Amino acid sequence: MSKQKNTLPEQWQQNQKAAKATQIAFDLDEKFQYAIRKAALDAGVSPSDQIRDILGLTVTKRPKRPRLTVSLSAEDYALLAEKYNLTAEQQLEIKKHVLDDLVQFSTDN
Repeated sequence: MSKQKNTLPEQWQQNQKAAKATQIAFDLDEKFQYAIRKAALDAGVSPSDQIRDILGLTVTKRPKRPRLTVSLSAEDYALLAEKYNLTAEQQLEIKKHVLDDLVQFSTDN
């Protein structure tokens, strides 16, 4: 029990440090955003890490999850279900077909 009491303040301190970090956004012209995003992609890092590198800040080596994301609404699922001859409730099957389409797109380009 005393061990937990000793570790809680340390955990709180770590949370305080994380809470002090502030995310800032930049409204840059599209060509500048593209250049930074392209440099990040070419370097295999996130745009945020690319910006930190440009600014001379340390970049923490984090494990990368190589994935892309997209938000799909119920209407999107209905449209995709129709495209793939499925029902909108078959979201896992829809995801498999979408993955196939993305791989096909990447192969063709």
